[in-house]
Amino acid sequence: MTASTFLTALFKPNLNPNFWSQTTWAILRAVVGIMMIHNGLDKLGNIESFSQAYVEVIGLPFPLFFSYVAALTEMVGAPLVAIGFLTRPAALGLFGTMSVAMYHHILVSGLNLPYLELSAIYAACFLLFAINGAGLFSTDALIANWLDANALSAQAKRLMRLERAFQASSAEKDAEKDAIDIGIR
Repeated sequence: MTASTFLTALFKPNLNPNFWSQTTWAILRAVVGIMMIHNGLDKLGNIESFSQAYVEVIGLPFPLFFSYVAALTEMVGAPLVAIGFLTRPAALGLFGTMSVAMYHHILVSGLNLPYLELSAIYAACFLLFAINGAGLFSTDALIANWLDANALSAQAKRLMRLERAFQASSAEKDAEKDAIDIGIR
C-alpha cells in the first residue's frame, strides 16, 4: 500500500449507507436520547427552583412557562430521538433547549469549559440529528419506506453515484501521477 493510498483511505469520508456506519449512528441516537430524559425529569422534580435558578437568571419572560416548555421538550423529544421517530423536529427542539442552556452557562460563568461542555456536546449531537435525520435504522426510515418504497433506494443510489464520482476523480489523479512518475524515471 502506497502512502497516497493509505492517506486517501484515512481521510476519505464515509459516504455509503453501510451497516457499521448506520449501526453507530443508531447507537449514538439511542444513547443521547436516553441520557437526555433525566434532564427533563430533574426539571419537573422541582420546576419552581429550576425556573428561578436558570430561566429568570437569563431574563426570559414567563420563566415558569418556559421551564415547563424545556422540561416537556426533553421528556417528549428525547425518547423520540432515541427511537428515531420524528427525529428532525424533536432534535431541533432539543438543540434549542441546549442552546439556551449554553447561553445560561456562558452568562453565569463565562467560557468556563467544564461548566459548558455537557450542554455543548448535547447541542452538537442534536444539531447533527436535526440536519441529517435518524439514519437507516430508525422508525423514520421505516415510515419513509412505507410511504414511498423508492425513498431509501433513491438516496442510496445518489450516494453510490457520488462515491463512484469520487473514486473516478481519485483514479484520474492517480493515473496522472503515475504518468508523471514514469516520465521522470
